[in-house]
Amino acid sequence: MHKLTYLACLFLLAACSENKVANETRTTTTDTSFSIDGKKVVVYTTADSTQLRLSATDTLSFADFDQPLETQASIFIDPSHTFQTFLGIGGALTDASAETFAKLPADKQKEVLQAYYDKDKGIGYTIGRTNINSCDFSSDTYTYVTDGDKELKSFNLAHDQKFKIPLIKKAMEAAGGKINLFVSPWSPPAWMKDNNDMLHGGKLKPEFYESWANYYVKFIQAYEKEGIPVWGLTVQNEPMATQTWESCIYTAEEERDFLKNHLGPTMKREGLADKFKVSTKDLTLDQLKKLGKAGK
Repeated sequence: MHKLTYLACLFLLAACSENKVANETRTTTTDTSFSIDGKKVVVYTTADSTQLRLSATDTLSFADFDQPLETQASIFIDPSHTFQTFLGIGGALTDASAETFAKLPADKQKEVLQAYYDKDKGIGYTIGRTNINSCDFSSDTYTYVTDGDKELKSFNLAHDQKFKIPLIKKAMEAAGGKINLFVSPWSPPAWMKDNNDMLHGGKLKPEFYESWANYYVKFIQAYEKEGIPVWGLTVQNEPMATQTWESCIYTAEEERDFLKNHLGPTMKREGLADKFKVSTKDLTLDQLKKLGKAGK
């Protein structure tokens, strides 16, 4: 499968900074006097190949709304949390960026790393994300186990050790020794899915829920053995998108149940519960909806 190999993917991901919003403190108590009823949101757009430059392009209102499609832009409001902190900014450390980086001469590699990760001479990225198994920014389709290995006895990182792991280590060094790295899968192995394909969507088969949960553990432990601490993870990249590349579909309920009944307990059992950054205390979907209203 032909895939894009752009160094730019190294720099696309924006996340959040360790600096607090200036002169603000975080409040976690519920402000019952706050209401979004009747309030509007003005959308400003900046877009390439258009005349739009921070131009007002739409006005949204708030209302109760079921789970949106990935194509529906939505804003979720939780009035119990105000003045939230900004955690950091970073880039995606994918196969494409790693392979392209490896082809650069040493002086250009140093220039790239300094520009993006050096806090004094560059932007000072503090966050990174990398892919579990191949993704649309990989030059080949791969997993870390042989087909049908439900027990994951064949798990190994040989693929990542060639390009991706060396890049991540160099990025960490350029950032002063630490990056908050989180990991995400685009798809389980094809044999774990109902379409027998890592591409084109499909769903994780229930009989492989526990194997797939253990897969995250194997990956995190293997990376940490390589000297790369994993700060956090997400269950699935684009869980509602059927793509021509690696993808896997979850409804909100399916993702919740996989996390609650399989991935969460497995991570906790293996001493990796700290990788989860938010606790929802086993909230039901209806309870999650009550946290806020979605703009549509």
